[in-house]
Amino acid sequence: MTEISFLEELGGTAWSVTMAVLPLATLFLLFQVFMLDLPRNDVRKILTGTAIAAAGLFLFLLGVGIGFMPFGRAIGQALGALEQKWLLLPAGVFLGFVTTWGEPAVRILANQVDDASNGSIPRALVLHTVCIGVAAFVGLGLLRIAYEIPLISILVPAYTLVIVIMWLSDRDFVAVAVDSGGVATGPLANTFLLALALGASSSIGSQDPITHGLGLVALIAVAPIISVMTLGLLIRWKESRKEP
Repeated sequence: MTEISFLEELGGTAWSVTMAVLPLATLFLLFQVFMLDLPRNDVRKILTGTAIAAAGLFLFLLGVGIGFMPFGRAIGQALGALEQKWLLLPAGVFLGFVTTWGEPAVRILANQVDDASNGSIPRALVLHTVCIGVAAFVGLGLLRIAYEIPLISILVPAYTLVIVIMWLSDRDFVAVAVDSGGVATGPLANTFLLALALGASSSIGSQDPITHGLGLVALIAVAPIISVMTLGLLIRWKESRKEP
């Protein structure tokens, strides 16, 4: 990366973080003046934490822009150039699992589900279930790119399955599943995995990356909904077998 492009990335990331954090900080200060009236020590801690979070977000997004996106695109181009197109399936499964495993929002959700359920739904179980679901659909998404399968032919059956399982599932798992679909499409998925798909699409024949490369995030969003609700059905079936 040249010095000019690095400075552009630096400035763009700083502006994005400022626009994300500044309105929230301003809103807090307005509530503090007119409604909250928190002690000065608490206000100092909140503002300090906000500054640390902003700095961390800045470094994370800067690293993503400099490293993750070009890295993901390069891997995608290498995979798309393979003669054995079926290899995109296991590669997508592996990359989808490890990327979701490192997704901060997924881990936060798993911790919150564990706390809210008083440990009856363990965080490790939620984390592994979301990772497995995303891994399967990332592999399917790369296979779709390799063989030019229309996106609608995957999304329509997937969301039909979601509606069917939703009617059969417990309300607790439906709520967790819908939220997990949102957190799985976090910054890692929207940078590394999307760049991976675009890279694979650009190196396969004369494919249009907009038509074939994009759409992977939609598959990632529906994947945890199916896997988490399926987990709920399996748990209910297991408990029913224990009943006399």
